[in-house]
Amino acid sequence: MPIPIVNSIASWFLKKRFHQIELFLKYPNEVQNELLFSLIDIAKDTEFGRKYDFASIKSYKTFSERIPIKNYDGWQDDIERSMNGETNIFWPRPIRWYAKSSGTTRAKSKFIPVSAESLEDCHYAASKDLLCMYLNNNEDSQLFTGKSLRLGGSKELYKENGIIFGDLSAILIDNMPFWAEFSSTPSNKVSLMSDWEHKMQAIVNETINENVTSLAGVPSWMLVLLNNVLETTGKQNLHDIWPNLEVYFHGGVSFTPYVNQYKKILPRKDFKYYETYNASEGFFAIQDQNNSNELLLMLDYGIFYEFIPMDTYGSSEEKAIPLSEVKLNVNYAVIITTNAGLWRYKIGDTVRFTSLSPYRIKISGRTKHHINVFGEELIIENAEEALKKVCKRTRSEIVDYTAAPIFMEGKEKGAHEWLIEFKKPPKDIHYFNELFDNALKALNSDYEAKRYNNITLNKPKIHMARKNLFYDWLKQNNKLGGQHKIPRLSNTRNYMDELLLLNISHENPINGNKLSF
Repeated sequence: MPIPIVNSIASWFLKKRFHQIELFLKYPNEVQNELLFSLIDIAKDTEFGRKYDFASIKSYKTFSERIPIKNYDGWQDDIERSMNGETNIFWPRPIRWYAKSSGTTRAKSKFIPVSAESLEDCHYAASKDLLCMYLNNNEDSQLFTGKSLRLGGSKELYKENGIIFGDLSAILIDNMPFWAEFSSTPSNKVSLMSDWEHKMQAIVNETINENVTSLAGVPSWMLVLLNNVLETTGKQNLHDIWPNLEVYFHGGVSFTPYVNQYKKILPRKDFKYYETYNASEGFFAIQDQNNSNELLLMLDYGIFYEFIPMDTYGSSEEKAIPLSEVKLNVNYAVIITTNAGLWRYKIGDTVRFTSLSPYRIKISGRTKHHINVFGEELIIENAEEALKKVCKRTRSEIVDYTAAPIFMEGKEKGAHEWLIEFKKPPKDIHYFNELFDNALKALNSDYEAKRYNNITLNKPKIHMARKNLFYDWLKQNNKLGGQHKIPRLSNTRNYMDELLLLNISHENPINGNKLSF
């Protein structure tokens, strides 16, 4: 399709969609309220709708009092029934797609329902809105003169009994409309390759001679790919390969640890970065301004939002509130009701509102300690269970521990660094490390994917902490007492670097192999 025609279509859609966006910016709470009752009406005759008498719900107050808030564990049995072929459980229309993501305490992986409505009215709508906002802010953009290099964490899709499941990115690529495939690279065939080593090289081979004008993908994976592009071409920066490259659309993990590395390989000062906030459960927010770290909450994607203040989260005083009641700079856990049949679902993320008119947010973290620098979504339950199994196997005992990421540097892969104080140390720390790595792989499918052939993550690096290290740190920082503790998992190195300095009297690091493509 000729570029002028593509630009004309984009311009027409831009004007039409911006009228809709203006409506929810002007009447955000009315839009959310109308959406909630639309979802309730659609699902009133489902098994879930009959159980909670959706037909009689006429107010948000009744909805919030009647419907329980659940995490994935609370939904798992119904989702498994749906995957086994039962219909009309929590959504009236058959759900064919399930996005596989990292697991919970009950399962290695989660399977999130993806309805036809959520595909079209949420995920694909968000992709178009992202382009709309970018083009509105950058009238001289030449985005459509070339292609978008997209990189999902996708593997091949799996089919069982008419149900299709796999990474969300694979589902999106497999259902992608023709116009999106036309403007993207690599091909769907390469994007859905299951072997990452061959896939990465195939992407490099397909894209280095294309006119790439934008990048889209998770920062950790994308950095691995782009370093391979530079190595293959022998160039020093990406502008020498793709002179018309103008923007990187990123999301999935925090971009902060990667900023300096991207600036090294994308040195042009007018290069732009746009952040998105999406997950298997839905697409939630989009950066709508140049050079901003705030995200506009999208209110008409079939998702009704509620929020729990984190100072009451998990307590007897826990209570969800609608969007109309949120306040600035308060840390909230996010609760969603969606057009894929998830009702009052805890997604595990926390946000802070930076603006109430319009509603803009910053992602502040997770409801539980975790490491998610590389998309591995390692949660505290994974760590505790893995350590428990390995300690039993090696007849060792642990007093305390903490873990932090080792950020990617140049062509070096990332890793997790662990500082463990043992009451009874293992006889062979190398063997302990091997077992621990394998246990984490068995418990967490996203960690396993990032560790596959050391593509993104190297082996863990373990330090044996000296006796009383954690106690000494707490004492030094005036934090002795039962209410104070060092986070077990952290997305930053603040605690780790301080503790390592205190640990100089006894250090025994175990390094993982450092392989590159």
